[in-house]
Amino acid sequence: MINKEVDIVVVGAGPVGLMCAYLGTLCGINVIAIDKSDGPLEVGRADALNARTLQLLELVDLFNDLLPKGKKCNTSSVWASGKFVSRQSFWWDNLEGCLHKHFLMLGQAYIEKLLDAKLKTLHTKVLRSSTTNKIEVNNEACTTTLSSGEQIKSKYVIGADGSRSFVRKQFKIPFDIVRPQIIWAVIDGIIESDFSKVPEIIVFQAETSDVAWIPREGEIDRFYVRMDTKTFSLDDAVEKINRAMKPHTLKFKKVIWFSQFSVKESVASNFHYKERVFLAGDSCHIHSVNGGQGLNTGLADAFNLMWKLNMTLKGNTLNLLDTYEKERKPVAQSVIESSGELVRSTKYSAKGTHAQDYIKIVQKRAGNITGMGVRYGQEGLAGTRIFDFEIFYNEKKTRLYSLLDYTKYTLLIFGSPKEKISLPDFVNILYIHLNDNVKNEYWSKAPPYKKQAILVRPDSYIQAIVPIDKIKSIKNFVSTSIR
Repeated sequence: MINKEVDIVVVGAGPVGLMCAYLGTLCGINVIAIDKSDGPLEVGRADALNARTLQLLELVDLFNDLLPKGKKCNTSSVWASGKFVSRQSFWWDNLEGCLHKHFLMLGQAYIEKLLDAKLKTLHTKVLRSSTTNKIEVNNEACTTTLSSGEQIKSKYVIGADGSRSFVRKQFKIPFDIVRPQIIWAVIDGIIESDFSKVPEIIVFQAETSDVAWIPREGEIDRFYVRMDTKTFSLDDAVEKINRAMKPHTLKFKKVIWFSQFSVKESVASNFHYKERVFLAGDSCHIHSVNGGQGLNTGLADAFNLMWKLNMTLKGNTLNLLDTYEKERKPVAQSVIESSGELVRSTKYSAKGTHAQDYIKIVQKRAGNITGMGVRYGQEGLAGTRIFDFEIFYNEKKTRLYSLLDYTKYTLLIFGSPKEKISLPDFVNILYIHLNDNVKNEYWSKAPPYKKQAILVRPDSYIQAIVPIDKIKSIKNFVSTSIR
């Protein structure tokens, strides 16, 4: 017997599942999330939000809650045999159309707790201490049966239930895993050391580049230590840290979290089943933690998927759902290539310059690591992120990303007089003048786009762009671009 009917069931209430539920709720979708845990994460796991994620969080009123809790970091340094080798941050400094040119170092628990609290405020249900036993799919709906016997009917199901995904296994979606036999310890804690604490990522090179020191929020620091054995203790990991840092020493006054992970790499063969069941986050891609791309890639999955489900549920556009896999699967494959090259460089180096090699790869793969190089499409501006920049309303200063709406497309008109246009209700229109000779209108001193009409997707990527002097009808431009 069906006990509930909703638009979307989200299986998994980690950061990706919670983000899917939150974005869906903002769009007015009836969502329910299910998770075996009894509450949000308390410690451990992911530790950084990249520049693109910070932009996306601004779209949906989450950025300001998280910013004061984290620590900004955009610099990496290399030390070898106790001596300073190099320091660099230029791949962050060179980012265009970006206010947040840094990681925000912040534990995953903060994101989960914020999203969980927001969902409670919005009266979106998260069924805790619940597991999914079965999902049945037909051409019109899905039925999810819980271990309690309760059944929930929904139009769609999202599997955001991690690398051992029940949802993925239920529909027999292949997920072949590569294991490069690289094992790490990870330690979060409060330290005492004669090496000065700085807000930068430090890679220490001994005989191998086997230790990375990651700054974290508050008093916490994180250490990744390459161990290459499945059997080791906390003392073994700390000993390796001290060997790499010689002649400096370090000890932990308090350990918050200690774990180990074996590097695993995989991308699911499909990100959906019959366009009724979708996979997001670790359920469809896993890789090394190197480069801090796991959480960020999963959250980007959620931002890509949920607006498409929203538009589809409301009947506003056609053929959107098949673009989710087409857009996100190549990104996942690129992330695995980036993190894979990084993690292998910590073990294999022809000249014994592991740490320096690592930094060169970071430079090469900066588009993935910052998130700002992700694009959908290979040529032109269509498919690229819309740049952020200063905008004024009279004398009041704001920025473009504070004016975008995740629930709708935005049509930006640069440098053209206002005209009466009838557009669908899921498209906002924003005129931006190119000088300050206007009242009660938006204007910009130096916008990166001039004399252009740009249709921006809800996830702040460019759908279409055309010079104003080549548009015969703005209405036709919009309708043709969205079709």
